Amino acid sequence: MNNYPKIGIRPIIDGRLGGIRESLEETTMNMAQDVAALFQSELRYPDGSPVQCVIADTCIGGVREAADCAQKFEAENVGVSLSVTPCWCYGSETMDMNPLLPKAIWGFNGTERPGAVYLAATLAAHNQKGLPAFGIYGEDVQDMGDRFIPDDVKEKLLSFARAGLAVAIMRGKSYLAIGSVSMGIVGSIVDADFFQNYLGMRNEYVDSSEVLRRIQLNLFDQDEYERALAWTKKYCKEGEDFNQSHKVKSRAEKDNDWEFVVKMTLIIRDLMIGNKKLKDMGYAEEAHGHHALVSGFQGQRQWTDFLPNGDFSEALLNSSFDWNGKRAPFIVATENDSLNGVSMLFNYLLTNKAQIFADVRTFWSPDAVERVSGWRPTGVAQHGFIHLINSGAATLDGTGKQKYEGEPVMKPHWEISDEEVEACLAATTWHPANLDYFRGGGYSSKFLTEGGMPVTMCRLNLVKGVGPVLQLAEGWTLELPENVNKLLDERTDRTWPTTWFVPKTTGEGAFRDVYSVMAAWGSNHGAISHGHIGADLLTLAAMLRIPVCMHNVESPRIFRPSAWNAFGMDHEGADYRACASYGPLYK
Repeated sequence: MNNYPKIGIRPIIDGRLGGIRESLEETTMNMAQDVAALFQSELRYPDGSPVQCVIADTCIGGVREAADCAQKFEAENVGVSLSVTPCWCYGSETMDMNPLLPKAIWGFNGTERPGAVYLAATLAAHNQKGLPAFGIYGEDVQDMGDRFIPDDVKEKLLSFARAGLAVAIMRGKSYLAIGSVSMGIVGSIVDADFFQNYLGMRNEYVDSSEVLRRIQLNLFDQDEYERALAWTKKYCKEGEDFNQSHKVKSRAEKDNDWEFVVKMTLIIRDLMIGNKKLKDMGYAEEAHGHHALVSGFQGQRQWTDFLPNGDFSEALLNSSFDWNGKRAPFIVATENDSLNGVSMLFNYLLTNKAQIFADVRTFWSPDAVERVSGWRPTGVAQHGFIHLINSGAATLDGTGKQKYEGEPVMKPHWEISDEEVEACLAATTWHPANLDYFRGGGYSSKFLTEGGMPVTMCRLNLVKGVGPVLQLAEGWTLELPENVNKLLDERTDRTWPTTWFVPKTTGEGAFRDVYSVMAAWGSNHGAISHGHIGADLLTLAAMLRIPVCMHNVESPRIFRPSAWNAFGMDHEGADYRACASYGPLYK
Protein backbone atom coordinates (compact mmCIF):
# COMPACT_ATOMS: atom_id res chain seq x y z
CA MET A 1 0.00 0.00 0.00
CA ASN A 2 1.31 3.49 -0.86
CA ASN A 3 2.27 5.59 2.13
CA TYR A 4 0.91 8.89 0.87
CA PRO A 5 1.16 12.07 2.97
CA LYS A 6 -1.96 13.04 4.91
CA ILE A 7 -3.73 16.34 5.47
CA GLY A 8 -3.49 17.50 9.07
CA ILE A 9 -6.39 19.53 10.45
CA ARG A 10 -5.89 21.73 13.48
CA PRO A 11 -9.08 22.84 15.32
CA ILE A 12 -8.13 26.12 16.99
CA ILE A 13 -10.10 27.37 20.01
CA ASP A 14 -10.23 30.24 22.50
CA GLY A 15 -8.21 28.80 25.36
CA ARG A 16 -10.01 30.64 28.19
CA LEU A 17 -11.61 28.02 30.42
CA GLY A 18 -14.52 28.75 32.69
CA GLY A 19 -17.25 29.03 30.11
CA ILE A 20 -15.77 30.32 26.83
CA ARG A 21 -13.70 27.32 25.71
CA GLU A 22 -16.30 24.83 26.88
CA SER A 23 -19.00 26.52 24.82
CA LEU A 24 -16.88 26.25 21.66
CA GLU A 25 -15.43 22.72 21.86
CA GLU A 26 -18.13 20.96 19.87
CA THR A 27 -18.47 23.66 17.22
CA THR A 28 -14.70 23.84 16.68
CA MET A 29 -14.21 20.09 16.41
CA ASN A 30 -17.20 19.87 14.07
CA MET A 31 -15.45 22.30 11.70
CA ALA A 32 -12.42 20.05 11.59
CA GLN A 33 -14.49 16.92 11.02
CA ASP A 34 -16.57 18.57 8.30
CA VAL A 35 -13.46 19.67 6.40
CA ALA A 36 -11.99 16.19 6.74
CA ALA A 37 -15.20 14.73 5.32
CA LEU A 38 -15.00 17.19 2.40
CA PHE A 39 -11.42 16.23 1.60
CA GLN A 40 -12.07 12.52 1.88
CA SER A 41 -15.08 12.70 -0.43
CA GLU A 42 -13.60 15.04 -3.05
CA LEU A 43 -9.88 14.26 -3.21
CA ARG A 44 -8.00 11.14 -4.29
CA TYR A 45 -4.40 10.03 -4.20
CA PRO A 46 -2.74 8.96 -7.48
CA ASP A 47 -3.76 5.34 -6.87
CA GLY A 48 -7.42 6.36 -6.58
CA SER A 49 -7.75 5.87 -2.84
CA PRO A 50 -9.44 8.64 -0.80
CA VAL A 51 -7.19 11.25 0.76
CA GLN A 52 -6.56 10.61 4.45
CA CYS A 53 -6.87 13.27 7.13
CA VAL A 54 -5.47 13.49 10.64
CA ILE A 55 -7.25 15.70 13.20
CA ALA A 56 -5.53 16.88 16.37
CA ASP A 57 -6.57 14.86 19.41
CA THR A 58 -7.94 17.98 21.11
CA CYS A 59 -8.81 21.50 20.14
CA ILE A 60 -5.74 23.74 20.29
CA GLY A 61 -6.03 26.60 22.74
CA GLY A 62 -2.37 27.20 23.52
CA VAL A 63 1.22 26.27 22.79
CA ARG A 64 1.22 22.91 24.63
CA GLU A 65 -1.70 21.62 22.57
CA ALA A 66 -0.07 23.03 19.43
CA ALA A 67 3.10 21.06 20.25
CA ASP A 68 1.10 17.89 20.92
CA CYS A 69 -0.59 18.31 17.53
CA ALA A 70 2.77 18.84 15.80
CA GLN A 71 4.09 15.64 17.35
CA LYS A 72 1.05 13.70 16.17
CA PHE A 73 1.34 15.12 12.68
CA GLU A 74 4.99 14.10 12.44
CA ALA A 75 4.22 10.57 13.61
CA GLU A 76 1.36 10.16 11.12
CA ASN A 77 3.08 11.44 7.97
CA VAL A 78 1.13 14.68 7.67
CA GLY A 79 2.31 16.72 4.69
CA VAL A 80 -0.26 19.55 4.62
CA SER A 81 -1.53 21.65 7.53
CA LEU A 82 -4.93 23.36 7.76
CA SER A 83 -6.10 25.28 10.83
CA VAL A 84 -9.83 25.94 11.31
CA THR A 85 -11.60 28.08 13.86
CA PRO A 86 -15.00 29.68 14.49
CA CYS A 87 -13.70 32.17 17.05
CA TRP A 88 -10.99 34.40 18.38
CA CYS A 89 -7.95 32.45 19.65
CA TYR A 90 -4.37 33.20 20.65
CA GLY A 91 -2.62 33.58 17.33
CA SER A 92 1.13 33.08 17.74
CA GLU A 93 0.56 30.57 20.55
CA THR A 94 -1.54 28.24 18.41
CA MET A 95 -0.08 28.65 14.91
CA ASP A 96 1.70 25.89 12.98
CA MET A 97 5.44 26.56 13.03
CA ASN A 98 6.65 23.74 10.76
CA PRO A 99 8.43 25.57 7.90
CA LEU A 100 8.09 22.69 5.42
CA LEU A 101 4.32 22.12 5.59
CA PRO A 102 2.06 24.13 3.27
CA LYS A 103 -0.27 26.00 5.62
CA ALA A 104 -3.74 27.56 5.48
CA ILE A 105 -6.22 28.94 7.99
CA TRP A 106 -10.00 28.92 7.60
CA GLY A 107 -11.45 31.61 9.80
CA PHE A 108 -15.23 31.19 10.01
CA ASN A 109 -17.19 34.27 8.92
CA GLY A 110 -19.51 34.70 11.88
CA THR A 111 -20.34 37.56 14.22
CA GLU A 112 -20.85 35.79 17.57
CA ARG A 113 -17.14 35.04 18.11
CA PRO A 114 -15.61 35.94 14.74
CA GLY A 115 -13.01 33.57 13.39
CA ALA A 116 -12.01 36.35 11.02
CA VAL A 117 -10.24 38.14 13.87
CA TYR A 118 -8.09 35.08 14.58
CA LEU A 119 -7.52 34.66 10.86
CA ALA A 120 -6.19 38.21 10.46
CA ALA A 121 -4.11 38.13 13.62
CA THR A 122 -2.51 34.79 12.89
CA LEU A 123 -1.83 35.53 9.24
CA ALA A 124 0.00 38.63 10.47
CA ALA A 125 2.05 36.39 12.76
CA HIS A 126 2.82 34.01 9.90
CA ASN A 127 3.92 36.92 7.73
CA GLN A 128 6.09 38.48 10.43
CA LYS A 129 7.78 35.14 11.15
CA GLY A 130 8.37 34.32 7.48
CA LEU A 131 6.01 31.31 7.41
CA PRO A 132 3.59 32.08 4.56
CA ALA A 133 0.04 30.80 5.00
CA PHE A 134 -3.11 30.91 2.89
CA GLY A 135 -6.12 32.71 4.34
CA ILE A 136 -9.62 31.30 3.75
CA TYR A 137 -12.62 33.45 4.65
CA GLY A 138 -16.17 33.09 3.35
CA GLU A 139 -17.90 35.99 1.66
CA ASP A 140 -21.18 35.62 3.55
CA VAL A 141 -21.75 35.77 7.31
CA GLN A 142 -22.92 32.47 8.81
CA ASP A 143 -24.47 31.61 12.15
CA MET A 144 -22.35 30.06 14.85
CA GLY A 145 -22.59 26.28 14.60
CA ASP A 146 -23.69 26.29 10.95
CA ARG A 147 -21.96 23.22 9.48
CA PHE A 148 -22.53 24.16 5.84
CA ILE A 149 -19.30 24.91 3.93
CA PRO A 150 -20.06 27.67 1.39
CA ASP A 151 -18.97 27.13 -2.21
CA ASP A 152 -16.36 29.92 -2.13
CA VAL A 153 -14.79 28.43 1.00
CA LYS A 154 -14.98 24.93 -0.42
CA GLU A 155 -13.20 26.02 -3.62
CA LYS A 156 -10.27 27.49 -1.67
CA LEU A 157 -10.06 24.56 0.72
CA LEU A 158 -9.83 22.11 -2.18
CA SER A 159 -7.38 24.23 -4.17
CA PHE A 160 -5.10 24.54 -1.15
CA ALA A 161 -5.33 20.82 -0.42
CA ARG A 162 -4.63 19.75 -4.01
CA ALA A 163 -1.55 21.95 -4.25
CA GLY A 164 -0.38 21.11 -0.75
CA LEU A 165 -0.58 17.39 -1.41
CA ALA A 166 1.38 17.86 -4.64
CA VAL A 167 4.15 19.53 -2.66
CA ALA A 168 4.12 16.77 -0.06
CA ILE A 169 4.05 13.90 -2.57
CA MET A 170 7.08 15.28 -4.45
CA ARG A 171 9.18 15.65 -1.32
CA GLY A 172 11.78 12.89 -1.03
CA LYS A 173 11.11 11.35 -4.45
CA SER A 174 13.48 11.19 -7.41
CA TYR A 175 13.82 12.38 -10.97
CA LEU A 176 15.49 9.60 -12.93
CA ALA A 177 17.51 10.69 -15.95
CA ILE A 178 18.03 7.77 -18.35
CA GLY A 179 20.85 9.02 -20.52
CA SER A 180 22.11 12.57 -20.66
CA VAL A 181 21.65 15.65 -22.84
CA SER A 182 19.44 15.26 -25.90
CA MET A 183 20.32 17.33 -28.95
CA GLY A 184 21.35 20.34 -26.88
CA ILE A 185 17.88 20.72 -25.31
CA VAL A 186 18.64 22.69 -22.17
CA GLY A 187 15.91 21.03 -20.11
CA SER A 188 17.87 17.77 -20.43
CA ILE A 189 20.83 19.42 -18.68
CA VAL A 190 19.36 18.30 -15.38
CA ASP A 191 19.77 20.95 -12.66
CA ALA A 192 20.10 19.07 -9.37
CA ASP A 193 20.04 22.26 -7.28
CA PHE A 194 16.61 23.13 -8.63
CA PHE A 195 15.18 19.72 -7.78
CA GLN A 196 16.69 19.73 -4.31
CA ASN A 197 16.00 23.33 -3.30
CA TYR A 198 12.59 23.91 -4.84
CA LEU A 199 10.97 20.47 -4.96
CA GLY A 200 12.73 18.58 -2.19
CA MET A 201 13.59 15.86 -4.70
CA ARG A 202 16.80 14.01 -5.39
CA ASN A 203 18.29 13.16 -8.77
CA GLU A 204 19.16 9.72 -10.02
CA TYR A 205 21.15 9.05 -13.19
CA VAL A 206 21.39 5.90 -15.31
CA ASP A 207 23.34 5.63 -18.52
CA SER A 208 21.26 4.54 -21.51
CA SER A 209 23.46 1.48 -21.78
CA GLU A 210 21.64 0.07 -18.72
CA VAL A 211 18.51 -0.32 -20.85
CA LEU A 212 20.51 -2.15 -23.49
CA ARG A 213 22.21 -4.33 -20.86
CA ARG A 214 18.89 -5.45 -19.45
CA ILE A 215 17.58 -6.26 -22.91
CA GLN A 216 20.67 -8.27 -23.83
CA LEU A 217 20.71 -10.15 -20.51
CA ASN A 218 16.91 -10.58 -20.33
CA LEU A 219 16.69 -8.65 -17.05
CA PHE A 220 12.93 -8.26 -17.05
CA ASP A 221 9.92 -10.38 -16.13
CA GLN A 222 9.76 -12.84 -19.02
CA ASP A 223 6.15 -13.85 -18.28
CA GLU A 224 5.03 -10.24 -18.29
CA TYR A 225 6.96 -9.61 -21.48
CA GLU A 226 5.14 -12.42 -23.29
CA ARG A 227 1.82 -11.04 -22.07
CA ALA A 228 2.79 -7.49 -23.04
CA LEU A 229 3.88 -8.52 -26.53
CA ALA A 230 0.64 -10.43 -27.14
CA TRP A 231 -1.39 -7.41 -25.94
CA THR A 232 0.64 -5.10 -28.17
CA LYS A 233 0.06 -7.27 -31.23
CA LYS A 234 -3.67 -7.31 -30.50
CA TYR A 235 -4.30 -3.65 -29.68
CA CYS A 236 -1.49 -1.57 -31.20
CA LYS A 237 -2.22 -1.24 -34.89
CA GLU A 238 0.80 -0.89 -37.13
CA GLY A 239 0.35 2.00 -39.53
CA GLU A 240 1.67 2.77 -42.97
CA ASP A 241 5.42 2.96 -43.48
CA PHE A 242 6.17 6.40 -44.96
CA ASN A 243 9.92 5.89 -45.26
CA GLN A 244 11.69 6.07 -48.60
CA SER A 245 11.49 2.68 -50.30
CA HIS A 246 15.23 2.03 -50.09
CA LYS A 247 15.12 2.57 -46.32
CA VAL A 248 12.07 0.45 -45.45
CA LYS A 249 12.87 -2.32 -43.00
CA SER A 250 12.00 -5.93 -43.67
CA ARG A 251 9.11 -7.60 -41.90
CA ALA A 252 11.52 -9.51 -39.70
CA GLU A 253 13.32 -6.31 -38.74
CA LYS A 254 10.03 -4.61 -37.91
CA ASP A 255 8.95 -7.54 -35.75
CA ASN A 256 12.27 -7.37 -33.93
CA ASP A 257 11.64 -3.66 -33.30
CA TRP A 258 8.26 -4.46 -31.75
CA GLU A 259 9.89 -6.93 -29.39
CA PHE A 260 12.62 -4.43 -28.53
CA VAL A 261 10.32 -1.51 -27.69
CA VAL A 262 8.05 -3.67 -25.52
CA LYS A 263 11.11 -4.78 -23.53
CA MET A 264 12.22 -1.15 -23.27
CA THR A 265 8.86 -0.25 -21.75
CA LEU A 266 9.15 -2.87 -19.04
CA ILE A 267 12.72 -1.86 -18.30
CA ILE A 268 12.11 1.90 -18.03
CA ARG A 269 9.23 1.22 -15.63
CA ASP A 270 11.43 -1.12 -13.58
CA LEU A 271 14.19 1.48 -13.47
CA MET A 272 11.70 3.97 -12.05
CA ILE A 273 9.88 1.93 -9.41
CA GLY A 274 11.65 -1.41 -9.22
CA ASN A 275 10.24 -4.90 -9.65
CA LYS A 276 10.36 -7.61 -7.00
CA LYS A 277 10.38 -10.26 -9.74
CA LEU A 278 13.96 -9.24 -10.53
CA LYS A 279 15.00 -10.24 -7.02
CA ASP A 280 13.49 -13.66 -7.58
CA MET A 281 15.65 -13.88 -10.71
CA GLY A 282 18.79 -13.13 -8.68
CA TYR A 283 19.04 -9.40 -9.34
CA ALA A 284 18.25 -7.87 -5.96
CA GLU A 285 19.96 -4.54 -6.69
CA GLU A 286 18.04 -3.98 -9.92
CA ALA A 287 14.81 -4.93 -8.13
CA HIS A 288 14.92 -1.76 -6.02
CA GLY A 289 14.51 0.78 -8.82
CA HIS A 290 15.26 4.46 -8.23
CA HIS A 291 12.22 5.68 -6.26
CA ALA A 292 11.37 7.87 -9.24
CA LEU A 293 8.17 9.87 -9.39
CA VAL A 294 9.17 11.17 -12.83
CA SER A 295 11.83 10.22 -15.35
CA GLY A 296 13.23 11.21 -18.70
CA PHE A 297 14.72 9.22 -21.57
CA GLN A 298 17.44 10.88 -23.66
CA GLY A 299 16.93 8.85 -26.82
CA GLN A 300 18.06 11.26 -29.48
CA ARG A 301 20.59 11.03 -30.85
CA GLN A 302 23.16 8.53 -29.67
CA TRP A 303 20.50 5.91 -28.87
CA THR A 304 18.18 6.48 -31.81
CA ASP A 305 21.00 6.56 -34.34
CA PHE A 306 21.31 2.79 -34.04
CA LEU A 307 18.53 1.48 -31.76
CA PRO A 308 14.69 1.70 -31.82
CA ASN A 309 13.39 4.98 -30.44
CA GLY A 310 11.57 5.50 -27.14
CA ASP A 311 8.26 6.69 -28.57
CA PHE A 312 6.29 3.51 -27.84
CA SER A 313 7.67 3.21 -24.32
CA GLU A 314 7.07 6.86 -23.46
CA ALA A 315 3.56 6.90 -24.94
CA LEU A 316 2.47 3.74 -23.12
CA LEU A 317 4.08 4.63 -19.81
CA ASN A 318 2.49 8.10 -19.90
CA SER A 319 -0.92 6.53 -20.57
CA SER A 320 -3.42 5.35 -17.94
CA PHE A 321 -3.41 1.74 -19.12
CA ASP A 322 -1.29 -1.04 -20.59
CA TRP A 323 -1.28 -4.85 -20.73
CA ASN A 324 -1.82 -4.96 -16.96
CA GLY A 325 -5.03 -2.96 -17.27
CA LYS A 326 -5.86 0.52 -16.02
CA ARG A 327 -3.31 2.10 -13.71
CA ALA A 328 -1.82 5.43 -12.76
CA PRO A 329 0.32 6.89 -15.55
CA PHE A 330 4.08 7.04 -15.20
CA ILE A 331 5.46 10.50 -15.94
CA VAL A 332 8.23 10.12 -18.52
CA ALA A 333 9.73 13.11 -20.31
CA THR A 334 10.73 12.80 -23.95
CA GLU A 335 14.34 13.76 -24.71
CA ASN A 336 15.05 13.77 -20.96
CA ASP A 337 13.58 17.29 -20.78
CA SER A 338 13.46 17.36 -17.00
CA LEU A 339 11.77 20.75 -16.89
CA ASN A 340 8.89 19.58 -19.05
CA GLY A 341 8.84 16.42 -16.94
CA VAL A 342 8.33 18.57 -13.85
CA SER A 343 5.66 20.55 -15.69
CA MET A 344 3.85 17.30 -16.47
CA LEU A 345 4.30 16.24 -12.85
CA PHE A 346 2.73 19.45 -11.53
CA ASN A 347 -0.29 18.97 -13.78
CA TYR A 348 -0.57 15.29 -12.92
CA LEU A 349 -0.42 15.70 -9.16
CA LEU A 350 -3.13 18.37 -9.31
CA THR A 351 -5.48 16.28 -11.48
CA ASN A 352 -4.47 12.59 -11.27
CA LYS A 353 -4.80 12.59 -15.08
CA ALA A 354 -2.31 11.58 -17.77
CA GLN A 355 -0.40 14.41 -19.43
CA ILE A 356 0.38 15.22 -23.06
CA PHE A 357 4.04 15.98 -23.79
CA ALA A 358 4.27 18.05 -26.96
CA ASP A 359 6.38 20.40 -28.97
CA VAL A 360 4.83 23.86 -29.19
CA ARG A 361 5.45 23.66 -32.88
CA THR A 362 3.63 26.22 -35.05
CA PHE A 363 1.32 29.23 -34.87
CA TRP A 364 -1.16 29.16 -37.72
CA SER A 365 -2.62 32.60 -38.44
CA PRO A 366 -6.01 32.82 -40.18
CA ASP A 367 -4.29 34.25 -43.26
CA ALA A 368 -1.75 31.44 -43.39
CA VAL A 369 -4.43 28.78 -42.97
CA GLU A 370 -6.49 30.33 -45.77
CA ARG A 371 -3.45 30.61 -48.06
CA VAL A 372 -2.54 26.96 -47.61
CA SER A 373 -5.99 25.35 -47.46
CA GLY A 374 -8.49 27.80 -48.91
CA TRP A 375 -10.46 27.66 -45.60
CA ARG A 376 -10.54 30.58 -43.19
CA PRO A 377 -10.89 29.69 -39.51
CA THR A 378 -14.08 30.73 -37.74
CA GLY A 379 -15.49 30.55 -34.24
CA VAL A 380 -13.00 29.83 -31.46
CA ALA A 381 -10.24 29.45 -34.08
CA GLN A 382 -10.93 32.72 -35.89
CA HIS A 383 -7.75 34.38 -34.61
CA GLY A 384 -5.52 31.39 -35.28
CA PHE A 385 -4.31 28.38 -33.32
CA ILE A 386 -1.19 26.52 -32.24
CA HIS A 387 -0.05 23.11 -33.48
CA LEU A 388 1.09 20.89 -30.60
CA ILE A 389 2.90 17.85 -31.96
CA ASN A 390 5.76 15.67 -30.80
CA SER A 391 7.63 12.60 -31.96
CA GLY A 392 4.98 10.00 -31.21
CA ALA A 393 5.49 9.82 -27.45
CA ALA A 394 2.31 11.48 -26.15
CA THR A 395 -0.13 9.73 -23.81
CA LEU A 396 -2.89 7.84 -25.61
CA ASP A 397 -5.36 9.44 -23.20
CA GLY A 398 -4.75 12.51 -25.35
CA THR A 399 -6.91 11.08 -28.13
CA GLY A 400 -9.94 12.49 -26.30
CA LYS A 401 -11.79 9.18 -26.67
CA GLN A 402 -12.72 9.10 -23.00
CA LYS A 403 -16.13 10.71 -22.57
CA TYR A 404 -18.19 12.51 -19.97
CA GLU A 405 -21.81 13.26 -20.90
CA GLY A 406 -20.82 12.72 -24.52
CA GLU A 407 -17.96 15.23 -24.48
CA PRO A 408 -14.27 14.33 -24.89
CA VAL A 409 -12.28 14.35 -21.66
CA MET A 410 -9.26 12.82 -19.97
CA LYS A 411 -10.05 10.98 -16.74
CA PRO A 412 -8.23 9.65 -13.68
CA HIS A 413 -7.45 6.01 -14.35
CA TRP A 414 -10.05 4.67 -11.93
CA GLU A 415 -12.86 6.41 -13.85
CA ILE A 416 -11.87 5.06 -17.28
CA SER A 417 -13.99 2.24 -18.68
CA ASP A 418 -12.63 -0.75 -20.58
CA GLU A 419 -14.48 0.51 -23.64
CA GLU A 420 -12.70 3.86 -23.38
CA VAL A 421 -9.33 2.14 -23.14
CA GLU A 422 -10.06 0.25 -26.35
CA ALA A 423 -11.31 3.44 -28.01
CA CYS A 424 -8.04 5.22 -27.22
CA LEU A 425 -6.07 2.30 -28.65
CA ALA A 426 -8.28 2.06 -31.73
CA ALA A 427 -7.78 5.78 -32.43
CA THR A 428 -4.00 5.34 -32.45
CA THR A 429 -1.82 3.90 -35.19
CA TRP A 430 1.83 3.02 -34.71
CA HIS A 431 3.93 3.93 -37.71
CA PRO A 432 7.44 2.66 -38.38
CA ALA A 433 9.66 5.50 -37.20
CA ASN A 434 10.88 8.11 -39.66
CA LEU A 435 14.32 6.71 -40.42
CA ASP A 436 15.63 10.14 -41.40
CA TYR A 437 15.09 11.18 -37.77
CA PHE A 438 15.41 7.81 -36.06
CA ARG A 439 18.01 5.74 -37.91
CA GLY A 440 17.56 2.84 -35.50
CA GLY A 441 13.84 2.46 -36.19
CA GLY A 442 11.09 1.90 -33.68
CA TYR A 443 7.45 2.99 -33.74
CA SER A 444 5.78 6.38 -33.32
CA SER A 445 2.17 6.86 -32.30
CA LYS A 446 -0.23 8.82 -34.48
CA PHE A 447 -3.58 10.21 -33.36
CA LEU A 448 -5.62 13.39 -33.57
CA THR A 449 -6.91 14.88 -30.33
CA GLU A 450 -10.65 15.51 -30.36
CA GLY A 451 -11.69 19.14 -30.25
CA GLY A 452 -13.60 20.96 -27.55
CA MET A 453 -11.65 19.81 -24.49
CA PRO A 454 -10.70 22.47 -21.92
CA VAL A 455 -6.96 22.14 -21.38
CA THR A 456 -4.09 23.94 -19.67
CA MET A 457 -0.58 24.04 -21.10
CA CYS A 458 2.27 24.86 -18.74
CA ARG A 459 6.04 24.99 -18.78
CA LEU A 460 8.73 25.49 -16.15
CA ASN A 461 11.89 27.29 -17.25
CA LEU A 462 15.12 28.22 -15.48
CA VAL A 463 16.31 31.79 -16.04
CA LYS A 464 19.78 32.97 -15.08
CA GLY A 465 19.55 35.53 -12.28
CA VAL A 466 15.92 34.70 -11.52
CA GLY A 467 15.72 30.94 -11.03
CA PRO A 468 12.69 28.84 -11.97
CA VAL A 469 9.67 30.55 -13.51
CA LEU A 470 6.37 28.99 -14.53
CA GLN A 471 4.18 29.93 -17.47
CA LEU A 472 0.77 28.60 -18.36
CA ALA A 473 -2.06 29.06 -20.82
CA GLU A 474 -5.62 27.86 -20.41
CA GLY A 475 -7.55 27.13 -23.60
CA TRP A 476 -9.26 24.46 -25.65
CA THR A 477 -8.42 21.73 -28.11
CA LEU A 478 -9.67 22.34 -31.63
CA GLU A 479 -11.03 20.15 -34.39
CA LEU A 480 -10.36 21.29 -37.95
CA PRO A 481 -12.21 20.26 -41.10
CA GLU A 482 -10.80 16.91 -42.21
CA ASN A 483 -9.17 18.20 -45.39
CA VAL A 484 -7.64 21.20 -43.58
CA ASN A 485 -6.29 19.00 -40.81
CA LYS A 486 -4.65 16.74 -43.40
CA LEU A 487 -3.06 19.62 -45.30
CA LEU A 488 -1.67 21.33 -42.22
CA ASP A 489 -0.72 18.21 -40.29
CA GLU A 490 1.20 16.62 -43.14
CA ARG A 491 3.41 19.67 -43.59
CA THR A 492 5.32 18.21 -40.63
CA ASP A 493 5.84 14.54 -39.77
CA ARG A 494 2.72 12.52 -40.59
CA THR A 495 3.65 9.76 -38.13
CA TRP A 496 3.25 11.91 -34.99
CA PRO A 497 0.20 12.76 -32.82
CA THR A 498 -1.43 16.16 -33.25
CA THR A 499 -3.30 18.46 -30.87
CA TRP A 500 -4.65 21.76 -32.18
CA PHE A 501 -4.76 24.33 -29.34
CA VAL A 502 -6.47 27.69 -28.93
CA PRO A 503 -5.51 29.62 -25.77
CA LYS A 504 -7.86 32.04 -24.04
CA THR A 505 -6.82 35.57 -24.98
CA THR A 506 -7.28 38.73 -22.95
CA GLY A 507 -6.21 41.48 -25.34
CA GLU A 508 -3.21 42.32 -23.15
CA GLY A 509 0.43 41.32 -22.78
CA ALA A 510 1.36 37.75 -23.61
CA PHE A 511 -2.33 37.00 -24.17
CA ARG A 512 -3.07 39.91 -26.46
CA ASP A 513 -3.74 37.34 -29.19
CA VAL A 514 -2.86 33.76 -30.07
CA TYR A 515 0.34 34.79 -31.83
CA SER A 516 1.51 36.54 -28.66
CA VAL A 517 1.08 33.34 -26.66
CA MET A 518 3.24 31.44 -29.12
CA ALA A 519 5.82 34.23 -29.22
CA ALA A 520 6.05 34.44 -25.43
CA TRP A 521 6.35 30.69 -24.79
CA GLY A 522 9.69 30.03 -23.14
CA SER A 523 10.69 26.69 -24.64
CA ASN A 524 10.08 24.26 -27.48
CA HIS A 525 8.06 21.95 -25.19
CA GLY A 526 4.86 22.16 -23.17
CA ALA A 527 2.88 19.93 -20.80
CA ILE A 528 -0.83 19.78 -21.56
CA SER A 529 -3.42 18.78 -18.96
CA HIS A 530 -7.14 18.25 -19.28
CA GLY A 531 -9.13 20.97 -17.52
CA HIS A 532 -8.63 24.64 -16.73
CA ILE A 533 -6.26 24.12 -13.81
CA GLY A 534 -4.34 27.39 -14.04
CA ALA A 535 -5.54 28.63 -10.65
CA ASP A 536 -4.28 25.48 -8.92
CA LEU A 537 -0.95 25.82 -10.72
CA LEU A 538 -0.59 29.38 -9.40
CA THR A 539 -1.32 28.15 -5.88
CA LEU A 540 1.20 25.32 -6.20
CA ALA A 541 3.85 27.63 -7.64
CA ALA A 542 3.44 30.03 -4.72
CA MET A 543 3.87 27.19 -2.23
CA LEU A 544 7.14 26.25 -3.97
CA ARG A 545 8.25 29.93 -4.24
CA ILE A 546 8.29 29.74 -8.04
CA PRO A 547 7.04 32.96 -9.67
CA VAL A 548 4.64 32.82 -12.61
CA CYS A 549 5.75 34.93 -15.56
CA MET A 550 2.77 34.32 -17.87
CA HIS A 551 -0.80 33.20 -17.26
CA ASN A 552 -4.38 33.91 -18.32
CA VAL A 553 -6.16 33.06 -15.05
CA GLU A 554 -8.85 35.55 -14.10
CA SER A 555 -8.00 37.62 -11.01
CA PRO A 556 -10.83 36.30 -8.76
CA ARG A 557 -9.54 32.74 -9.20
CA ILE A 558 -5.98 33.51 -8.05
CA PHE A 559 -5.20 32.11 -4.60
CA ARG A 560 -1.82 32.83 -3.04
CA PRO A 561 -0.53 33.14 0.54
CA SER A 562 -1.59 36.17 2.54
CA ALA A 563 1.96 37.53 2.63
CA TRP A 564 1.89 38.13 -1.13
CA ASN A 565 -0.45 41.10 -0.45
CA ALA A 566 2.40 42.88 1.33
CA PHE A 567 4.64 42.94 -1.74
CA GLY A 568 2.71 45.50 -3.77
CA MET A 569 -0.56 45.93 -5.65
CA ASP A 570 0.64 44.62 -9.00
CA HIS A 571 -0.06 40.94 -8.50
CA GLU A 572 2.57 39.45 -10.80
CA GLY A 573 5.31 41.79 -9.59
CA ALA A 574 4.31 40.97 -6.01
CA ASP A 575 4.58 37.27 -6.83
CA TYR A 576 8.16 37.76 -8.05
CA ARG A 577 9.13 39.85 -5.04
CA ALA A 578 7.59 37.43 -2.56
CA CYS A 579 9.26 34.40 -4.12
CA ALA A 580 12.61 36.18 -4.17
CA SER A 581 12.21 37.30 -0.57
CA TYR A 582 11.31 33.88 0.83
CA GLY A 583 13.58 31.87 -1.43
CA PRO A 584 13.37 28.15 -2.23
CA LEU A 585 11.20 26.10 0.11
CA TYR A 586 13.94 23.60 0.98
CA LYS A 587 17.04 25.82 1.11
